[in-house]
Amino acid sequence: MMYDCIIIGGGPAGLSAALVLGRANRTVLILDHHRPRNRFTTYSHGFLTRDGIEVEQFRQTAYEEIMHYPSVTIKNYEVIHARKNDQSFVIVTLDKKVFEGRKIIVSTGIRERLPQIKGLASLYGKSVHNCFYCDGWELREKKIAVLYDHLGSLHLIKLIHQITKHIVVCTNGFPIDSRTRDQLQSKQILIIDFPIKELVGEAGSLSAILFTNGRTERVDSLFVSPRWEHNGTILYGLGCKKDVNGRVVRDLHNRTTIFGVYATGDAAFISPSQVAIAVGDGSRTAITVSGDLANEDFK
Repeated sequence: MMYDCIIIGGGPAGLSAALVLGRANRTVLILDHHRPRNRFTTYSHGFLTRDGIEVEQFRQTAYEEIMHYPSVTIKNYEVIHARKNDQSFVIVTLDKKVFEGRKIIVSTGIRERLPQIKGLASLYGKSVHNCFYCDGWELREKKIAVLYDHLGSLHLIKLIHQITKHIVVCTNGFPIDSRTRDQLQSKQILIIDFPIKELVGEAGSLSAILFTNGRTERVDSLFVSPRWEHNGTILYGLGCKKDVNGRVVRDLHNRTTIFGVYATGDAAFISPSQVAIAVGDGSRTAITVSGDLANEDFK
């Protein structure tokens, strides 16, 4: 079967695109391996009418709404390769399944590289967070630690200072210049320069940070800044260009430099990584695809 559009990645951006294309009566195939980046957290925040919804409930509701449109199909496959034919694209999965579509939307999101700290992985998404706008409100007036491991960490501290004055900055050995140190201390923010030995917690709840000098600091939460990487294998394998910052080049309507290939959501931009933004970007991408298909067919 030749699909009008194959969507690679079933996160908020990809699902939103499928909804719009389904309403445009286009045949759509979503290929998703069901390993979303937010699978480590329980709730999603900041999306109007769905603030605080459970992540799994959000996904299930999205599936139900999309499957209302008979031209949309969702399959659980991991895409490993895509190639362009004369007038279409051939998609190959890990299971050696082959699909063909006139257009493809890549919404494969991003990968996050977490700091290598003992105990962090089991707490991530529950009491160790990376997004102030996603999880900050629930921690207002709590004692929050911030891992200061790059220059951008200062901005995160400023954001958290809006919801609590009980902040502990953990440099983990990362140098802080004297001006920044003075600024933090003027706000009565505690700075601990010793390397972190371990995070202590139970059932996903962080209770304390242990340092290599033997110090123990009790905290309610820790914010970190992972290193983000695009899942760009499919895009760049097709020959899509990227800019000097490593982001895929796309026009104002989310077309890439390869005709028929569109990039949306976190696959196209990293920050800010928000469900609401991804949903809007997916919708805009689908509108572009729908318009391009209509122009090609109306001859």
